[in-house]
Amino acid sequence: MTTQEVAAYLRIKERKVYDLVKEGRIPCRRVTGKWLFPRALIDAWLEGGGTVAQPLPDTSTPPVIAGSQDPLLDWCLRESDCGLAMMPLGSLEGLKRFVAGEARLATCHVYDPESESYNLKSLRAATDGAGVVMIEWAVREQGLVVESGNPLGITKLDDLLSPGVRLVLRQAEAGSQILLEYLLSQAGLDVSGVDALPRPARTESELATAVAEGKANAGLAVAAVAQQHGLDFIPLHRERYDLVMRRRDYFEPPVQTLLRFTRSEAFRAELEGMAGYDCSDLGRVVFNGL
Repeated sequence: MTTQEVAAYLRIKERKVYDLVKEGRIPCRRVTGKWLFPRALIDAWLEGGGTVAQPLPDTSTPPVIAGSQDPLLDWCLRESDCGLAMMPLGSLEGLKRFVAGEARLATCHVYDPESESYNLKSLRAATDGAGVVMIEWAVREQGLVVESGNPLGITKLDDLLSPGVRLVLRQAEAGSQILLEYLLSQAGLDVSGVDALPRPARTESELATAVAEGKANAGLAVAAVAQQHGLDFIPLHRERYDLVMRRRDYFEPPVQTLLRFTRSEAFRAELEGMAGYDCSDLGRVVFNGL
């Protein structure tokens, strides 16, 4: 909204809007010399009592996205020329690096069984949320990645404990590992009971490579990774994968260029050919900490 439109929306005078901007008390952004007011942020600001919380420290952050790897996001970063690079570390480590000012964005897909939702609990545990926005990237299919042709006949979690089945795990900070341990516990199984490689895979691509090379027979990852490596896939769970950023960075060219690219024909064509994605709500604001 423009200054005039937000004044009408709030039923106040334009002069009062400028006073709020000057005092830093209303969410806004200056674009090509004009103040703009995103309606979703204004609505959240009103729900919060019309106050703006103290933002995270203004640190100089590199143009890096830290956290969980995603094949579709990896492709978009290469093709969009947005200037952002991926640092795959796992969801929880990504949030930690983001809060420390070592990354401009974080990515995460951490399941919370209590609320049966994704990422909000982990975000609040990492930061008080002030000045942070989390937007949805995609809903993805998570499941067991197994050898091509599935020679061991793996169809369910119980099969992971069968003789001769070796699993490749992820690091403890990875959303996939957190989900795997939850799914195993729900099935009455213990991750310590599986035969696993001595070293966890640091990324989903590394996990799929271990299976493709015969070092392991199975691992938990997204459908798109199995597709990329010519492996079979047994779906187990649908998850939400989110992008976390400071509100000010949402409006900067790197993020806006990336989001604008997701509305292109090239993106839609790539999405249609990539397994296990639902991007119908891509860009939806999941959390807005004012």
